[in-house]
Amino acid sequence: LPDKLKTGDIRTDWRFVPSAELGGDSFGYHWLDDDHFAFYLLDVSGHGVGSALLSVSAMNTLRSQALPQTDFRAPGQVLGALNNAFQMEQQNGLYFTIWYGVYHKPTRRIDYSGGGHPPALLFNGASSEQAELEILEARGPMIGAIPDLEFETASTNLGPFAKLCMYSDGVYEIERIDKSMWPFNEFIEFMKVGPHDAVNDSKMDRLIAYDREIQGREDFIDDCSIVELKFL
Repeated sequence: LPDKLKTGDIRTDWRFVPSAELGGDSFGYHWLDDDHFAFYLLDVSGHGVGSALLSVSAMNTLRSQALPQTDFRAPGQVLGALNNAFQMEQQNGLYFTIWYGVYHKPTRRIDYSGGGHPPALLFNGASSEQAELEILEARGPMIGAIPDLEFETASTNLGPFAKLCMYSDGVYEIERIDKSMWPFNEFIEFMKVGPHDAVNDSKMDRLIAYDREIQGREDFIDDCSIVELKFL
């Protein structure tokens, strides 16, 4: 898991609560060059050693930029290359979902793409009090299902206040005490509630505590991963 960045132009924080069974969540971020910062979160299907090993392999590929003829500043290119490199027929039927973004520091722009993954949530505005939620949809299919796919890259510009949240589906696919599933729209409404820039009140901690409350148990059926990035 990456170190949390507490200084510099980008500050990061995260929470990872593993499930009782070995899972395939993983995430990371790093500077590609002086102007471009990449950040990503992926979730491998299933549980067990195979899922965990595929997660590690995919993450090592992203960290080392080991995809030939791929511009890692172009999210659509990255996902297309990952898709061809990790076809599920060569991975014991396993696939993964991913959200991948790149921040361009000089223009305060985020380019992003996704494959089968929940959308990132961007709180964006003139200040933390005026920030509005932008849902950054990952519209591509899961990674590994169909070869030679093209993945689109979308973009958004950041205001003076900008905080982005990436997460795995384990944070909202929660079976409540009455055996019903927590609706995704209720998860979004929960995330909308401020404050968005509190020093001693982490929304990630509030979400995990609420998950435990509504499911009536401490442990999670699936890995629970959340990453927050604040762009100064």
